[in-house]
Amino acid sequence: PQPNGGPPGSPAPPQSGGKTGGSYKAENERLFGEFLELCTHLTEEHPEVIPFLSGRHQKASPDFLASAELRNILSRCLSRVRTRRNKVYVYINELCTVLKAHTLRRKLPLAAAPPAATPPSPPQPTASPQSPASPTAGSSRPAGGSKRQIRYLENLLRVYMGEIRRLQERELDLAELDSEDSTYLQESRLKRKMMRIFERLCQLKQCSSLTGRVIEQRIQYRGTRYPEVNRRIERFINRPEAFPDYTDILKVIQKASARHSLGLARRQMESMAQDAFREVGNRLQERRHLDLVYNFGSHLTDQYRPGTDPALVDPELAKRLRKNRTVALTRLDDVISHYAQLQDESEEEERGRKRAAR
Repeated sequence: PQPNGGPPGSPAPPQSGGKTGGSYKAENERLFGEFLELCTHLTEEHPEVIPFLSGRHQKASPDFLASAELRNILSRCLSRVRTRRNKVYVYINELCTVLKAHTLRRKLPLAAAPPAATPPSPPQPTASPQSPASPTAGSSRPAGGSKRQIRYLENLLRVYMGEIRRLQERELDLAELDSEDSTYLQESRLKRKMMRIFERLCQLKQCSSLTGRVIEQRIQYRGTRYPEVNRRIERFINRPEAFPDYTDILKVIQKASARHSLGLARRQMESMAQDAFREVGNRLQERRHLDLVYNFGSHLTDQYRPGTDPALVDPELAKRLRKNRTVALTRLDDVISHYAQLQDESEEEERGRKRAAR
């Protein structure tokens, strides 16, 4: 989040790549004022719309009001209203949805409520039919969400998706790469917000959050003749973001042998760990590769078809691409060989130091 520095009326000029919250806040206030002024003339038949929008703006968190995300949304809504005035209510609703998602939550003081409820203790039995209803209402609340909540979150996902598409279509210069608020970082923050909204939406709909990706499929392991070892390895490799090395697999086998009293020798456990590490590593790598193939891409390349490749009709371009591929593979092999040689030399030095110490 952007730091909220400086008073509201600070005269700091807005900067495109700055990271101070004061500059974004001043620019956001100016853009919001222009948006209100433009919408006021277009919504004269419904005068209650502008006060509602202003109220949403006042209740939003100060960090969001001084963020680059709001600046981008205000700029986009303002430009779209200017070009498509008949869609003014659509863009007002879009801005209200985003502001509502960043509204400050205020807790009401409840200290005065219990004393007022304790004096009328005699009429308590008359209200007994309502007392069992309250726990049922409280228990049914987390079971699922209302249609209004679900519609609101789905609409918020659509808004964030449109903002991500706009950021992906924006040109990125070299100077912006060093900025702490580049388009890449803004896109990453929006995607993290979308993931949280998606998880909350799955809770409200009482459905699984699994998307069917290859990376979510469980890997079954039956590489040894010991079911206890197989279960432990399978449980270990199916953890989120797990890509174990040889030492991890060896520790799993050792724990399984000690836990279930298998009596495995050290050399036997090392041999089992080597075989399991090769098989597990290949299967995890294949799963990640398939997930990348199925999910990698952008809406900017959705219209691409293999038959439209310009290298198919331009022999010079095809020759240049083949040459670049050969150069890239050669340089990659050189880098791998260089660091492999450095690692061998460091290991040889370490063995020499151990021999000298002995």
